Amino acid sequence: MADTITTATPTTAKKDGGSTVIVDAVVAKVAGIAAAEVPGVHALGGGAARVIGNIRQAVGAKDHAQGVSVEVGETEVAADISIQVDYPEQLQRVASNVRAAVSQAITELVGMKVAEINVTVVDVFIPGEDDEEQVDDTRVN
Repeated sequence: MADTITTATPTTAKKDGGSTVIVDAVVAKVAGIAAAEVPGVHALGGGAARVIGNIRQAVGAKDHAQGVSVEVGETEVAADISIQVDYPEQLQRVASNVRAAVSQAITELVGMKVAEINVTVVDVFIPGEDDEEQVDDTRVN
């Protein structure tokens, strides 16, 4: 029998007397974890997504799929990933490394082919910039 995977998009997969269902959110989480582990990636998602992510993290729930959108077909996956890159990392190199890491994770862990991975750099993190804002907020005049 053919070895295919069932996703949230109805696809039948049967092997060894059973079927496997992997929902889109799981594929997005795998992609998010792989992207976050790439050196030079400071955070995933745009500004609003990071604010919501910080609130979730404060209450003990981390969203590993933050900044990740996937389309899962019968045998292929396409992903869109938004990242914030540490300064002074080379943006193209970090984006390329994210693409490679996510592709490898989807291929090895999910067992599907990767159609495309689009990486959008939405911000550059400059160390100390946020620290200075906190100091100014706590200063007594």
